[in-house]
Amino acid sequence: MSAAARPAPGGLTVAEARERIAAALPRVQETERVALRQALGRVLAADVISPIDVPAHDNSAMDGYALRGAELPATGQAVLPVAGQALAGRPFDGMPPAGAAVRIMTGAPMPAGLDTVVPLEQVQVLDAGTPGERVQIAAGSVRPRDHCRLHGEDLARGQCALPAGQRLKPADLGLLASLGQAEVAVWRRLRVALFSTGDELRDAGEPLEEGCIHDSNRYALLGLLERLGVEVLDLGIVPDRPAALEATFLEAAARSDVILTSGGVSAGDADHTRALMARLGQVDFLSLAMRPGRPLAFGRLAGAGREVLLFGLPGNPVASMVAFLVFVRDALLVMSGAAAPQRTMLRARAAQPIPKRAGRTEYPRGLLGLDRGEPMVHLTGAQGSGILSSMSQADVLIVLEHERGPVAAGDWVPVLPFDGLL
Repeated sequence: MSAAARPAPGGLTVAEARERIAAALPRVQETERVALRQALGRVLAADVISPIDVPAHDNSAMDGYALRGAELPATGQAVLPVAGQALAGRPFDGMPPAGAAVRIMTGAPMPAGLDTVVPLEQVQVLDAGTPGERVQIAAGSVRPRDHCRLHGEDLARGQCALPAGQRLKPADLGLLASLGQAEVAVWRRLRVALFSTGDELRDAGEPLEEGCIHDSNRYALLGLLERLGVEVLDLGIVPDRPAALEATFLEAAARSDVILTSGGVSAGDADHTRALMARLGQVDFLSLAMRPGRPLAFGRLAGAGREVLLFGLPGNPVASMVAFLVFVRDALLVMSGAAAPQRTMLRARAAQPIPKRAGRTEYPRGLLGLDRGEPMVHLTGAQGSGILSSMSQADVLIVLEHERGPVAAGDWVPVLPFDGLL
């Protein structure tokens, strides 16, 4: 029987799980004002309305000579006297006489009546530095209104410069600064409590006893959370003992908006995490039609008179990262007040065959490149859910859709770039 014809492994589809999660997301309600220097990555709590026109005046986009476009020569050459200069912060005073040019620097206000700039390299300067300085301009050098930035062409007074829900990027900070905004209203940071569970786990730097492993999941998830700009409460490693687990869950519920754990959510797990989740709140233990990352816990826990959202990720390192990227990342952004994220999916040809079973979404890890001008994606070695090097070496997730069967070399496949995600 071919891989495509095998019975579907079953479970909730990725799309169904994302819809279920999206329908249950609360949002932060508290806002604060922060200085522009501290605003990178924060989410705007209100529209930013421009209080001014940007730019505030017509200005030059080039170093050169400003003149009237109607006075450009139709044929041959024109020689214009230079009436003075305009610098950024020191504009030309008055209106130049007809038939005259003004030497102008980038960003300087256009002198009254002038509407065109000829770049320095396109003029010949005659008698430079003397009272009789002139410029010679050839026909066709520029067109009327070239190299002139118009008053209000970027933003007009009263226009929405940035919408509520925008997660501020470096360019947004520059835009806000151009409006004179020294601080901005943002939603408070989402608080996420993170811990790992298991008697076998040891922290980085600790010696390993027989049968123990270092806790890699928590460090990968810490990195993913820090990229989102949330406030992280790192509760470390919790031993697989009911009293310790319950105390940690209750502390996390009292101090955070979201609890994020890894491990202990599979049906066959022989520990107490799953049972405690079920007892302390309303938690669904989802079996997903995806690979890696089949088990996922999602729901609410109660503690200190309040409810918080819970994501319980699978214990295998790659599975926990993939599940975070597929389900948790966007949910945390929405809870932080951000507009629903729109992901950019690219397409590339598979460099080699990729085994795939129809009836589940699969996420092999890949490295994107070019082959004779076409995008080509290579698998990053073995793709087991415990092989963390497959994520470390990758720059994309290959997204093999639910109904798709095996992929042949050369087939087109969707890829999700890590840039902006990790």
